[in-house]
Amino acid sequence: MSIDEQNNPAHVSVQHGVDHYDDSTMVHALVDEALKALQLPDDYVRPGDRVVLKPNWVKEHDERHPGPDQWEHVVTHPTVIEAVIMWVAKHLKGNGSITICDAPQTDSSFEKLSCYCGLEELIKKCRLEFPELKIDLLDLRPEEWLSVDGVTVSKKKLSGDPMGNTFVALNDASEFFDFSGNGQLYGASFNIDETNEHHQGERHEYMLCRTPMDADVLINLPKLKTHKKVGLTCSLKNLVGINANKNWLPHHTEGTPDTGGDQFPVATTKARLEHSWMGRVKRIVNGRPALSRMLVPLKKVGRLFFGDTQKIVRSGNWHGNDTCWRMVLDLNKCLFDFDGSGRARKTPLRYLAVVDGIIGGEGNGPMAPDRKSCGTIIAGIHPTAVDMTAATLMGFNWQDIRLLKNSFTIEKRNFVPFQHSNIQVISNKEEWNGPLCQMTDWFDFVPHFGWVGAIERNNSTLSEK
Repeated sequence: MSIDEQNNPAHVSVQHGVDHYDDSTMVHALVDEALKALQLPDDYVRPGDRVVLKPNWVKEHDERHPGPDQWEHVVTHPTVIEAVIMWVAKHLKGNGSITICDAPQTDSSFEKLSCYCGLEELIKKCRLEFPELKIDLLDLRPEEWLSVDGVTVSKKKLSGDPMGNTFVALNDASEFFDFSGNGQLYGASFNIDETNEHHQGERHEYMLCRTPMDADVLINLPKLKTHKKVGLTCSLKNLVGINANKNWLPHHTEGTPDTGGDQFPVATTKARLEHSWMGRVKRIVNGRPALSRMLVPLKKVGRLFFGDTQKIVRSGNWHGNDTCWRMVLDLNKCLFDFDGSGRARKTPLRYLAVVDGIIGGEGNGPMAPDRKSCGTIIAGIHPTAVDMTAATLMGFNWQDIRLLKNSFTIEKRNFVPFQHSNIQVISNKEEWNGPLCQMTDWFDFVPHFGWVGAIERNNSTLSEK
């Protein structure tokens, strides 16, 4: 991306208005206002383009309160998705395709997600309005897991990305190159051998879904939420959902800081015992559904002794996580530098982020947050600028969030073409308009409890409206 007057990656639009989704006309108007403020070139989306929309569909509901009425603060709202589809369709002028896709948490139900959010109805409505366009809805996952009390007891094969997968080897350009935790990396399942197989020595690679990698335009549609492993889940972190195998994604490093790990913050007797005992159990049951079912009552006993994950820091769910930010930055390098064939891009990716901050999520995000009414849409053409703005609006010091701070220290395949001091906010609220570094009003988001006291700004003055 080049910096110019009309297409500046350091410019971020923040528009404030409706604080609910009941009036779709008002939501659409707010999204349109946010995009208009960016002053994008008329041909940023062109007739004939393959446009991919990537929402945050991590889970079909709040983990604490399963059901059809507990999802608005967890996933990207369909009304925001619809507004972006309408905007894209106008620019395609009847020629091109729109694909809405994600790879949710493996133990989530896409069927329930679709039902709760009315996704099939949304697609049907858009196809009727724009019959010339190819509009698809995809679950990119190769499999779906059935979990009982957080324990995987069975797996169902899915079709995955119809375009197939692509492999990107970052190798010495990976943020894991020369990382001291290599060999102790934990991914998305009990099979840590698989995770460490793809991250060892000079070998650091990712398996990605080809549909988003092949897009002419990728529009990232994250939710404004806190995150237990990286501080906030927004544009950068939302790329986890373009992966074909999430166990290739290191989430934490096993052990405690004194042993080079970030699984637990303190080397207590319980932490050492949990690391040793649970590690052995997980390796034994890996790939054995019958044995996994036997783990369910053991996990309940373990919760009584070791503590509930919603209250106790484990699995790298704290501000000292030195693993997950590396994986997230690697994914963004893959997207910006490589195409669907795994080769270097010949033409730059046209990228756009539209953050659903109308109702956000604070506290134990990303899957068990509390509702946070903000009435805000954030938009920009660079994920780091967008996420720094989002963090500041949430009431966090972006310098204290490794994912954001380290975006500016990337040595190889750096995808950030500006200095943090360049970020300018364009807003319909005078208090937010101007240099990001001068923003004095913000929302007081409660961080995940593993991040409390580590990232908050101290002089909050913003009152919710």
